[in-house]
Amino acid sequence: MGLEVEEVIESIKQGKHVSEATVYSLCLKSQELLINEANVTRVDTPVTICGDIHGQLHDLLTLFDKSGGVEKTRYIFLGDFVDRGFYSLESFLLLLCYKLRYPDRITLIRGNHETRQITKVYGFYDEIMRKYGNCNVWRYCCEVFDYLSLGAIINDSIFCVHGGLSPEINTIDEIRSIDRKQEAPHEGAMCDLLWSDPDDVDTWSLSPRGAGFLFGKGEVDKFLMKNNVELIARAHQLVMEGYKEMFDGGLVTVWSAPNYCYRCGNVAAVLRIEDDLERNYTIFEAVQPQDGVGNTIIPTKKPQMDYFL
Repeated sequence: MGLEVEEVIESIKQGKHVSEATVYSLCLKSQELLINEANVTRVDTPVTICGDIHGQLHDLLTLFDKSGGVEKTRYIFLGDFVDRGFYSLESFLLLLCYKLRYPDRITLIRGNHETRQITKVYGFYDEIMRKYGNCNVWRYCCEVFDYLSLGAIINDSIFCVHGGLSPEINTIDEIRSIDRKQEAPHEGAMCDLLWSDPDDVDTWSLSPRGAGFLFGKGEVDKFLMKNNVELIARAHQLVMEGYKEMFDGGLVTVWSAPNYCYRCGNVAAVLRIEDDLERNYTIFEAVQPQDGVGNTIIPTKKPQMDYFL
């Protein structure tokens, strides 16, 4: 590989600037790899499921450290790699580098923040402008977002998605027929997969987020039975304890950004699925972010506007 992925990984870990040309090359190679992946990627156990990262690079490095590392562990990341944290670019690039270096060990699923519209508002675009003085790198990354899978299925038994279910989707097969290589639409099945949330509701309800739906135990039970799966694993919502099981264990929310926005005080978790489908959670806490020369970064008092957590 002309591009020395190992060198880029080391640069990112050391807090060095990654050149625009290198980002372009990484994004191009990633697209070539991701275009061959299905809308719903098949993944074998054992595998570790990770929730939102949101640009918290140092916590992402802690995540790998606490869960075995990509050299000997398989991972599924449920999206929302960017926005809100200070290191969206480095977090996303690190995951792309690992994907290129260990394609069978890392599955990347698209989150609602992996879109042009959302990254323009919640930090990623501004971060790129600050670091490069132009938006080229943002454009390259957004091209990659369009190629990310919409879900994963572990051992035909556990369905992984960023947000949740959709009234337009009854079977996992129906997800396979979506044309995913586009900016995420404002409504419809693809939008719902990225935006919906579980809640204590009797039927499909309007989401306060303004996109996707709220869905309850009835919808989850129906989906599990129809698709012969035993668990829906998703992210998308902050949980203070790092993970939260709902609906008699039929759904779990996994959240992997500790002390979210550098102020929420939550812990983070990853979920390891063993060969017998046993669930093992690993909890970890935030590390203080540092700049390239080791100085502690004090977050600005005013966080980005909150649409919802």
